[in-house]
Formats: sequence, C-alpha cells, structure tokens
Amino acid sequence: MSQPIGPDYDVDGISEVLTASRHDNRIHLLIAGTGSVAVIKIPRIVGALSPHVHKLSIRVILTANARRFLAGQSAEQPTVSSLLSLPGVEAVYDDSAEWGPEPWRRGVDILHISLRRWADLLVIAPLSANTLAKLANGLSDNLLTSVCRAWDTDGLVDGQRKRIIVACAMNTAMWRHPVTAKQIRVLEDWSVRRNEQTGEETGWFEVLPPQATKVLACGDAGSGAMMEWTEIVKVIEDRLGLRSDD
Repeated sequence: MSQPIGPDYDVDGISEVLTASRHDNRIHLLIAGTGSVAVIKIPRIVGALSPHVHKLSIRVILTANARRFLAGQSAEQPTVSSLLSLPGVEAVYDDSAEWGPEPWRRGVDILHISLRRWADLLVIAPLSANTLAKLANGLSDNLLTSVCRAWDTDGLVDGQRKRIIVACAMNTAMWRHPVTAKQIRVLEDWSVRRNEQTGEETGWFEVLPPQATKVLACGDAGSGAMMEWTEIVKVIEDRLGLRSDD
C-alpha cells in the first residue's frame, strides 16, 4: 500500500518493503526532482507512464528545495502527498526518510543503498544547477545525492550496470555560466557508450540537454528550460523497454 514517507515512518519498515519488492517481477523506476520550477512536471511524467503500471513500480525522491514547489499553491503545483495517488507510485521520499526518527543501528539497511539496489533506472527531472554541481563534485549531502554517490557504476557490486538519466533545468544565465559547461563535461565523461565492435557498454550517465529557446518562469528567455516532459517520457519508455501501446 502506498504511503508517504516522513520522519514518523519506521526506517525498518522502509528497508523491509524495498528488500521484499526487489524481486517482484516489475520494472523499478526511481524518479527524482530537485529545486527547479520544472519539478511541477513530475506528476505529468508519472501520469503519462500509467499505461505501464501493470509492470512498472515507481518511487519518488524530492529534495528539500523541490518540495517548495509542491505545496498546493496552484493547480499545476499539487501537494507532495498527492503524488501518492498517481498510478504506479509506491512511495515518496525526502531527506527525513534517510535515517528515520531513531538513530541507526547495526542490522538496519540504509535507505540510499536500498534504493540503489531496488532501482532499474534513476531519472532526475529536473536536475537543478545546484544538484548538478553536487553530482559533478561527488557530494552526497542529501538522500538523492547519496543514492547517486553510491550508484554501482560498473555493475560489479550488484551484478547489473544501470544508468542515471538527468534532465537539466535552470535559468538561462546559469546554464550559460562557464562552470555549468565544465560540470556537464564531467557527467558526459561518465556517459553510456557502446563499443561498436564488441557491443559492450560502459558508463552510467545520460544527460538530456535543456530546450534551446524558451521564456522561463523567471521571465528570462533563452536556453535552460527542461526538455519537454513528453520527450522525457519517451526516453524513459525506451530505456526501460516499455512499449507505448502497452
């Protein structure tokens, strides 16, 4: 049964549910939102995946800043708890779920490790400038960045190499800033690549660039807006082998 994850939720229960569901014969999508106004597109992305719920399980991670855009301010900004009513969504996590209300003790799984093991694919849409900087520099100061830092990049730990897809979204000037290009190059160095001769794939990141030109919510015009959410849905379906006519 879906239920919100918060500071009053037993961390033992989270771990038990994730462990039990790892072998449920469903495809596991972990979708995350960071502190960009584009996070209001997550309900649309999840809703568009509803034809696949018979074989798709979805869990959501929201950073503290992402939650600020989902407080029921308007029809396009629903509450965080309302995400649980979307088809296929099993749980919504934030930073308070990482350790739970009680101190960690030996024998209890750690959430960011359990989520890494559970997920077949992690999609961060949107990826803000701040979280981009954290990922490029290896920081792990919240639940989402901890999942990314603990990702099994070559499949030698969990026995399966899986990818992280990020859809960048930020103000035009932030996107054009020289440090952004530098940080994007770091992620591109980790990008999935296929050896044409052997067919072997390496890497684990896939970067979805922002739209070339758009008037942003802040009023600036130019590049920086997240890729159209319908296109992100198509990428998810393709990478998970989901047919649009399911």
